Amino acid sequence: MATTNPIPRFPDGFLWGVSTSAHQIEGAVDAREPSVWDVFTAEPGRVRDGSTAVVACDHVHRYREDVALLSGLGVDAYRFSVSWPRVRARGGLDFYDRLVDELCAVGVRPVPTLFHWDLPAGLDWLDRSTAERFAEYVSEVAGRLGDRVERWITLNEPAEHTLLGHALGVHAPGRELLFDALPVAHHQLLAHGLAVRALRAAGAGDIGIANSHGPTWPASPDPADVAAADFYDTLLNRLFADPVLLGRYPDGLGDLMPGDVEADLRIIAEPIDRYGVNYYAPTRVGAPQGTEIDFGGVRMPADLPFSVREIEGYPVTDFGWPVVPEALTELLTTFHARYGDRLPPVVITENGCSYEGVDDQARIAYLDGHIRALHRALEAGVDVRGYFVWSLMDNFEWAEGFARRFGLVHVDFETRRRTPKSSYGWLRETLREQHRHRSPSVT
Repeated sequence: MATTNPIPRFPDGFLWGVSTSAHQIEGAVDAREPSVWDVFTAEPGRVRDGSTAVVACDHVHRYREDVALLSGLGVDAYRFSVSWPRVRARGGLDFYDRLVDELCAVGVRPVPTLFHWDLPAGLDWLDRSTAERFAEYVSEVAGRLGDRVERWITLNEPAEHTLLGHALGVHAPGRELLFDALPVAHHQLLAHGLAVRALRAAGAGDIGIANSHGPTWPASPDPADVAAADFYDTLLNRLFADPVLLGRYPDGLGDLMPGDVEADLRIIAEPIDRYGVNYYAPTRVGAPQGTEIDFGGVRMPADLPFSVREIEGYPVTDFGWPVVPEALTELLTTFHARYGDRLPPVVITENGCSYEGVDDQARIAYLDGHIRALHRALEAGVDVRGYFVWSLMDNFEWAEGFARRFGLVHVDFETRRRTPKSSYGWLRETLREQHRHRSPSVT
């Protein structure tokens, strides 16, 4: 249960929001082009419960109802993603025009993410030209929405899209390339840099990326476990941060990337205004064990140079993820020390948990603990400017289908009826208290 002590006050101007993604909530697939996820989920056995996102939460038809939920919650901002396949269809940007207008009308700032895994079918991140196509699409979106959108996010979690979709094959497009998937990482990072340039050319002044990060804990002090954890930490926490923030790859990885890497890094390292962090849990890692294991529903091959171990001694979510709020403080203070003045102001672009039920007291305790952990990072000197809960509503949770519920709002996937959970009410009251102490000049 959450403590009855009030949440510490965050600074004036701190941005409170919630996040969603297009493929997970929109539905209305007949009004857009197919994505790699449509192709993937059409294959039997790819999704745990056999579901697809053909209807999802039907957000395209119910967006006014969903914006009313955002307004009632009292958030400052709504982070959603723009579907590249929808924009490619005739009139595809019209929906986002209406959504942005509706958000602005109720005083909720729109924060679009321009790629959240739903690559148009027929494009391929192994192909460098996809990065160039992405920049063209970004220019089109910015040209249409830039008069009302102040904050932009280029990519969401390129690490997971590379690892799960291209290295291990458990997400779309379902490839099992292992380390031959590294060009996918490079081309997504290049796409980010080109998108920053395209957004700047369109007049954007507040641009970021949403990378997933978490502390990596060695399974033991044994040198083999420490070395394996260091390698995993490089893949998760440095491969997608160092190029953006420092303009270089971690030692040895640049040699594995395609093309003129030095020239590409100058593009990848285009200055950004915010650094988005998606945090869920730390990872415990040790030396290879020589056997294939199932970790959180993800098959981990035996021939990887590390093995992911269970973290014991902490409560877990219904997804089996450990609940470790203090690891968020650890992560942010580590980044602050590692990158120094190269680290822009940080925004937590995702943080949340999967629990069943409408009276979701465990989710309240989770959010309470993580918001306090975020405040401790701020007190330790980390420049944290915002916090977005994942997610506004229950949705299509990728390869888990409708089997996991991350929402503040319950969705009946038969009727699509929305029911605010206890956590929605708790966050609404928490935000009211935060806003009550704001300076009158802060809007």
